[in-house]
Amino acid sequence: MQDLKTDILVIGAGSGGLSVAAGASQMGADVVLLEGHKMGGDCLNYGCVPSKALIASGKAAYGQSHASAFGVADMRAQVDYAAAKDHVHDVIAQIEPMDSQERFEGFGVNVIREYGSFVSRTQVQAGDTLITARRIVVVTGSSPLVPPLPGLDQVPYYTNETIFELRDKPEHLLIIGGGPIGMEMAQAHARLGCKVTVIEGMKALGKDDPEAAAIVLKTLQAEGINIHENAMVAQIRGQAGAIDVVTDNGDIYSGTHLLLAVGRKANIDRLNLDAAGVEKTRTGIKTDESLRTTNRRVYAIGDVAGGLQFTHVAGYQAGIIIRSALFGLPSRAKTAHIPWATYTDPELAQVGLTEAQARAHHGDKVEIARFDYHHNDRAISERKTKGFIKVMVVKGRPIGATIVGHQAGELINLWSLALANNLKMAQIAAMVSPYPTIGELNKRVAGAYFSPRLFENQTVKRVVRFVQRWIP
Repeated sequence: MQDLKTDILVIGAGSGGLSVAAGASQMGADVVLLEGHKMGGDCLNYGCVPSKALIASGKAAYGQSHASAFGVADMRAQVDYAAAKDHVHDVIAQIEPMDSQERFEGFGVNVIREYGSFVSRTQVQAGDTLITARRIVVVTGSSPLVPPLPGLDQVPYYTNETIFELRDKPEHLLIIGGGPIGMEMAQAHARLGCKVTVIEGMKALGKDDPEAAAIVLKTLQAEGINIHENAMVAQIRGQAGAIDVVTDNGDIYSGTHLLLAVGRKANIDRLNLDAAGVEKTRTGIKTDESLRTTNRRVYAIGDVAGGLQFTHVAGYQAGIIIRSALFGLPSRAKTAHIPWATYTDPELAQVGLTEAQARAHHGDKVEIARFDYHHNDRAISERKTKGFIKVMVVKGRPIGATIVGHQAGELINLWSLALANNLKMAQIAAMVSPYPTIGELNKRVAGAYFSPRLFENQTVKRVVRFVQRWIP
């Protein structure tokens, strides 16, 4: 057994782990990084990157067959599903060097390609290496949740970890789960020529603003995707190429392929957390506001900590760890300014409180500023007029924003900045946007907030009349 001592031990080379390792090493700390599977973690290999690449293929196919509004003849897209998957893997390959073992070793990180398991409060075993660390950061991420559905073990199925390896186009894809992953994959596959049925036990896109989600769901249904809500799965049966999903009310949905998109589970089974004195919760590892576990030498960030499961959250939390573990400074993770987006077409994005949450927390103090896409000149020119932006405001400051429409995932950035820095709507209104851009929507919704105060205010009108009468 080889013994190593280090300042910082990072377990997991996903987005958060790589950020901690690179930052800590380049700032002078001795860093060991463990990864038993693929560098880059879920996001690069099975999640954000491949899904957006496949969505791009679907968008290209859809554009060919829906071009007549721009004076270009519609053409039935000739989809090569295997070639679309080649595109997916080429995108991964182009990004891989940024997450590679060689790059991080160049930063001075000692990369060990083994899984880690605690043997004490300060020690982790990785293969034939025993590592003693002053601080340990657990960033092992999450994996697809596979529920114990009757018959599932007798039927072939896919998750986000395997669907991108499929090279034969599904004739009819059944998707269990109507969350972001399920809906993104539904639209991508439908646009690539597959018949798609989504089976959701509760409400599709149920964590998002209902008004915004309804626009996305209506669009997907118009594209031919069958979406069945309040359909709890009772049984799976059949065989490869002929699969039935039976719901608790007796409905049967038949297809050729099955994709599970029902949630995520924290990757903690290999860690032997009890040996470290680290407590678990129902969703992952228990942490406080500074991301420390019940063992003060051990931190947990990203999906494994059981909070918001987004790559950008892990990256943000990595910065909290750097501040705390390297410099000994107090630092707390906040969530009010964390945005998220669903990359359907139209996109759906949220930061802070939804309208319902804002009204529940602040009652009549909440004001809702709203601006519709069909009033934006760039959206009109690109025929992307479906959607709206609405901002929840209390005492002149935004506390949440909901956007559904073209480039919603880009537009939400500004509102994350506003919430992170406690900006006022007046500061957003003072921004100047180039014309014509989709980004003007952010300024225009701020203008919509002030319009009643300026144009429907009798005091303002009296002042203007006085000035016009007496000032030469």
